[in-house]
Amino acid sequence: MLRTGRIPEQSAAEKDQSFVKVPPAYNYVAAFLTLSCNQSCEYCINRFHGGSLHRGIMEGAEWVRCLNRLLMPPDLPVTLQGGEPTLHPDFYDIIRGLRPDIGIDILTNLRFDVREFMRRVPPERISRSAKYASIRVSYHSGQAGFDELKEKVILLKDAGYSVGIWAIRHPDFEDELDRRFDECLRAGIDFRFKEFLGYHKGRLYGTFKYPGAVSLARGQSVRCRTTELLIGPYGDTFRCHSDLYNGRPPTGNIRHGDFTIRDIHRPCGFFGFCNPCDVKVKFDRFQKFGHTSVIIRKSG
Repeated sequence: MLRTGRIPEQSAAEKDQSFVKVPPAYNYVAAFLTLSCNQSCEYCINRFHGGSLHRGIMEGAEWVRCLNRLLMPPDLPVTLQGGEPTLHPDFYDIIRGLRPDIGIDILTNLRFDVREFMRRVPPERISRSAKYASIRVSYHSGQAGFDELKEKVILLKDAGYSVGIWAIRHPDFEDELDRRFDECLRAGIDFRFKEFLGYHKGRLYGTFKYPGAVSLARGQSVRCRTTELLIGPYGDTFRCHSDLYNGRPPTGNIRHGDFTIRDIHRPCGFFGFCNPCDVKVKFDRFQKFGHTSVIIRKSG
């Protein structure tokens, strides 16, 4: 099993200003390798309230350099995601280049050659002690063929990879999703539902901590503190998913030598246009329910 969280000479590394210490209270580190995707879901959460998803990307060598700067809390992996992270041309180089003590999770729709993946990435590199799969496959009804997806998951599972399917429980596809759940249960596949988030046929779906946060109406000014390190395709870091997807100014850029993470409440004038991912009530990485990605306070 891969050990995560500390490099062999951490005390020396922490004195080196080129390293970046991730706050111990952080629950998630996301590397958005690209915001491009090979699916076109009408209900894509990345496009809630528009979205500006066409961005430049860093080369793989730069991703490796930047991510290898991170000093992580124990058992906190870097999650490679997007968009669809496997669309990055240097996807495998990034995995191979990361320090071996950095755990890796992958969020993917699995629309790639899994046999090539198995040739190039051993199961133990994407494996750690956790209560959920390291390779989390998103299933969106109305897009990828489920039978092919299931076959790929079984292939990975039988080869020793930590893999499972997370399905968006869209209200138009609940009967189909229940059938898929039964299929996966019989096949021994870890299949879980994720709440559908956002508006559909005039109704707001989702369990949210802060009333009015996704109303799509300008609310009061607030102060917001994230529990996540969100790194965009060009190394910019953001307060929240809403800032990332809508192209708002970043809080910094991990490529810069003086980059640090400030675990503080920051002023925000976009309350009401929060991305549902940020304010939904969910499980944290220890599978304790009640977590939200951001902590919001009223200004003043």
